[in-house]
Amino acid sequence: MPRFLQGLRAFGGLALMLASPPVMAQSAPSAAKPALRGESCSVQGLMDQLREGLQSNSKAYRDYLNAVLREAAVSLPSGELHAAFDRETDPAMVEQLAAALVARSEREAEKDAIQAVARRALEDRDPSVRAATVRAMRRTGALEKTGDMYERLMRDDSPEVRREAARNLIEDNQYVYSGHHGPATDLAVNAAMASSDPQVTAKILESLDTRKLGPEAGQKLLGMLGHESADVRRAAALAMGGVPAAQMGPAREALVGMYQGERDAGVRKALVQGIAELGFAGAVPELRRLRSVDPAMAPEIDAWIRALESGVQEWDLLLREKQRLQQVH
Repeated sequence: MPRFLQGLRAFGGLALMLASPPVMAQSAPSAAKPALRGESCSVQGLMDQLREGLQSNSKAYRDYLNAVLREAAVSLPSGELHAAFDRETDPAMVEQLAAALVARSEREAEKDAIQAVARRALEDRDPSVRAATVRAMRRTGALEKTGDMYERLMRDDSPEVRREAARNLIEDNQYVYSGHHGPATDLAVNAAMASSDPQVTAKILESLDTRKLGPEAGQKLLGMLGHESADVRRAAALAMGGVPAAQMGPAREALVGMYQGERDAGVRKALVQGIAELGFAGAVPELRRLRSVDPAMAPEIDAWIRALESGVQEWDLLLREKQRLQQVH
């Protein structure tokens, strides 16, 4: 049996003993055997064995080890775990220790543990360590528990850190909040706006479900329609298509007005899609008026008009219908 698994088995046995009162052995008439006593688990010992296990070439096995540590995190001694996290410099191990602290915070065993992780993500000198620490917060509640951390990460000197932070924002909104939590969407827009990397900004914006977007974040998104990067303008136009009903009027006006002067074909396609999503069948008259602005865009607009007039009311189905019509014609 690998030494790591032996360690895990031993850890499980120790935890079980700690959870139970001491057990006295059956007495013989001549003498009583001493009571069995549980011993506390050493964080350092567990991490030494984890370090060995992470050398495996099997991703499934490494993922299993990561899951084991997260499960054990709640019962590990807090002081030892924080000390191990503070002194560790290997990015792979930092990530696992950070994930353990996040797990403690998520399960309310230690609500502020995630703040130590956030500080290291922002302040560690090694960009690889900062990036690893950011990964440890992915698909968790860190987005709402760490203040302006993601805005600050968007300005990090390291492209790797910025990319990891962007992926967190995208996956948290998709898998943790499913686009139904306005504050999470707003935080992602704020971070995208703070980014100095147009590709990262565009990647965040084009992934967002903006149905619960707040008014202030909506104004920031409108402002990004004027960004110097065509990628950002395109992503912002797509994001504007899904804004709440209260923001639809200004959004539609902005997209239609922008179409007149926009010269990038990709951005124009995004503008047309945004207008279509905002209005569904009600957007058809506006699209017909825009058709003459750029003859090269006529086939794209015609495909949208046909799709919108089909009567499909579900946006995902409407997108597929538009693609089908383009292939047919």
